[in-house]
Amino acid sequence: MTVFGVHAGLQNTTMRDLIDVWHHAEALGFGWVSVWDHFYAADASGRPECFEAVAAHAALACETSTVTCGCLVYSVGYRHPTVLANAIATIDHLSGGRAALGLGAGWHQAEYDAYGIPFPSAGVRLAQLDEAAQCCRGLLRDESTTFDGEYFQLRDAKCEPRPFQEALPIWIGGGGERKTLRTVAKWADGWNVPFVSPDEFARKRQVLLQHCEDVGRDPAEIRCAVNVALAWKDEDLVEQFDGLAEFFRGAALTGSDEEARDKVGRYIEGGADQVNIALRAPWQPDGLERAAAALGVKEQGKS
Repeated sequence: MTVFGVHAGLQNTTMRDLIDVWHHAEALGFGWVSVWDHFYAADASGRPECFEAVAAHAALACETSTVTCGCLVYSVGYRHPTVLANAIATIDHLSGGRAALGLGAGWHQAEYDAYGIPFPSAGVRLAQLDEAAQCCRGLLRDESTTFDGEYFQLRDAKCEPRPFQEALPIWIGGGGERKTLRTVAKWADGWNVPFVSPDEFARKRQVLLQHCEDVGRDPAEIRCAVNVALAWKDEDLVEQFDGLAEFFRGAALTGSDEEARDKVGRYIEGGADQVNIALRAPWQPDGLERAAAALGVKEQGKS
């Protein structure tokens, strides 16, 4: 069954308005709501107005009652896996067993530079991601974890109280075909890629399937999700994504209801188990309601 989700950015908003978005998404029947992990706006503006992710993730857990509460994705460049695993275990208890952990290599160098956080090469960041995924999987699934990596070392490390869920799902975000998707195949329960076209999503999923075959993993164990923009009018896209509107256009639900349904159908045909509508302030509740109705979100949740 396809899950429909809402991915709500933490930038340029108030917490009250953000909570209203979460409540609205849940009331409309979406099965997933997630936040992101940034300190600065995730665009080309350079604006620093952005809420912190772990605290927002905990608030999401407390403010909702049915949706899976995710983060797409925590950056391993400034989130040590032991600290993060303990935080997510706590959030899982706050939510009554609805938390999901998303991990990524990080990309927004401006926020690293502003805070004096090292931003190594892509190769190093992807190696850190692979190690962090192993550490988090051990901490959240096993009684104790020992790990001797190049970037992280654990010695009989424990995460207690244990998560509410016996197997808290771990998601990996990104579309890198040589390293990221191999990390997904080895360690993830879910894969999320943002803002790619339906054809590109289907192609990358085939790459993931090949990695699964190479490492001996059943691909059915990995949920595949895509984030899409929502912009019924062209100016909505420009307003949400600053100077990057053209980059997001190919993955935007826009035009008529039928066109939006057709695009989502193409993602599903390409192997998407989940489609997340990515929203940024200024929030447009009517637009989300229209999308939910066009895609049959409420009916899908009942099937």
